[in-house]
Amino acid sequence: MSAVLQQEWHALRDLLPSLSISGMFDVLCERFTGAITFSTSFSNEDQVIIDHVGRISDRIKVFTLDTGRLFPETYQTWAETVAWYNITIEAYFPEASELEPYLHEQGPNSFYRSPEERKTCCHIRKVSPLKRALRGNKVWITGLRAEHSPERQNLEQLEWDEAHQLIKYHPLLHWTTASVNSYIRERRLPYNVLHDRGFASIGCAPCTRALRPGEPLRAGRWWWEEAGKKECGLHAT
Repeated sequence: MSAVLQQEWHALRDLLPSLSISGMFDVLCERFTGAITFSTSFSNEDQVIIDHVGRISDRIKVFTLDTGRLFPETYQTWAETVAWYNITIEAYFPEASELEPYLHEQGPNSFYRSPEERKTCCHIRKVSPLKRALRGNKVWITGLRAEHSPERQNLEQLEWDEAHQLIKYHPLLHWTTASVNSYIRERRLPYNVLHDRGFASIGCAPCTRALRPGEPLRAGRWWWEEAGKKECGLHAT
């Protein structure tokens, strides 16, 4: 199956330059109906994408990873988005069999101790639920942008995800922050108000802070760690 899907990926890469986001979604729906999913964290990027998905939400599934430690503002954006588009957003949570022993042994804030502890927490709360969310799908739509970090500048807009054996599509890869924000303002879309308070990349509350003047977009994530590759494992290559 993966060989056939990879052939489809190569064919789609040739089509991509001539298609708008909506056009690409239509092509994907024609070829992979019932096997396309979009992961949202309710960031501004994801709100732009969900504005495109909303019209065809019967053919593209939407899910989010509820780590159990999200900001109240994120849950509010979640509720507003469901009401705005009248769509279903499926939630995936950490497995109790993984999370409970970890908390018993390490406590609630062990991620501050070392990058290894932090990555373990991310794996339990994000990576494991993601695997369940992607199971049975052939296309995964994300809100990744090249501007987010140096590592993401080398991404292709349409990738083959070897780890999950599916096609990965980043519709806004080459959009700027200004373009994303302008789209939201012009259409008056619901969005996470933390973006107005200096938060660029919004994840779990204990692991995210507002940016200081001049800092790069990912500096507010896991800020106690040394500057470098600021990833949680969801988009590992």
